[in-house]
Amino acid sequence: MTHENYMTEAVNAALHGMQNNEGGPFGCVVVKDGKIIGKGNNKVTSTNDPTAHAEITAIRDACKNLNSFQLDGCIIYTSCEPCPMCLGAIYWARPAKVFYGSNQQDAANIGFDDAFIYKEIPLPYEKRSIPFKQIGREIALEPFEKWTIKQDKIEY
Repeated sequence: MTHENYMTEAVNAALHGMQNNEGGPFGCVVVKDGKIIGKGNNKVTSTNDPTAHAEITAIRDACKNLNSFQLDGCIIYTSCEPCPMCLGAIYWARPAKVFYGSNQQDAANIGFDDAFIYKEIPLPYEKRSIPFKQIGREIALEPFEKWTIKQDKIEY
């Protein structure tokens, strides 16, 4: 299959999700060694899960099928340039490459504008539209301290 074939599969996943009223117009496939090993579409509204974006659902499917929390050697094809949340998930999953179809502006043009999130990231915590305030740091450090000395941890 070609890059265009895989992108067509991602677009078909988006169309399928839309036709079934599962969520927004986004689809994604994960490919390894020429085979689609994960597929996803946006399911935000059908699952009441704001994290159920196409890339996230495809990553979850691929990782389940690979029995791994990493997408080593995989390629992600997504119908639209990933939002900040999906971008983070992609980096944590560590695929080899990502191909995207439509871009941020295309998404913004139909009401899916992520620009406000990019603007929030560099702001001081107290100036964000959702305020962030650190509390209980001493308490919250306990799991980190125990992780540091844990002998049987699986690092990632």
